[in-house]
Formats: sequence, C-alpha cells, structure tokens
Amino acid sequence: MAVRAMAKNVGMSPYKVRRVTSLLKGRRVEEALELLRFMPSLAAREVEKVVKSAGANAENNLLMDPERTRITYID
Repeated sequence: MAVRAMAKNVGMSPYKVRRVTSLLKGRRVEEALELLRFMPSLAAREVEKVVKSAGANAENNLLMDPERTRITYID
C-alpha cells in the first residue's frame, strides 16, 4: 500500500529540492530522516517535514510498521 504526502507552496526551486530527494529513494524512513537532519540545505528541512508526515500517515492511518516503511517514489 502506498502512502503519499505533499508540500505545496514551498518557496524554492525544484532543482534544489530534487538534489535532496534523489538521495532518499529506496531508503527506510528513519534512515532518510537521519540523513536529512545533517544536511545543510534549506530544502532538506522542507523535505524532512514531508517525510515525517508520510511516515506518520503510514503508521497511524494504515497501521504499517514504521521500521519497514521505505521511500519508493518522489516526484
């Protein structure tokens, strides 16, 4: 089952956000959050919010195991 989270009206270029998100594909949510925590870019803060939201949605709404949840697709 796929979980989707989205951030709208983020005031930065897609190129800057895409540089951060390309590093997260295929990683577990917890591992991705650790990487984002130590990235110096402002785009990492915005992506971190979205990843946290998607992880919480998966855990609470769909009763998925947070340890096994992975990031599969980022548009």
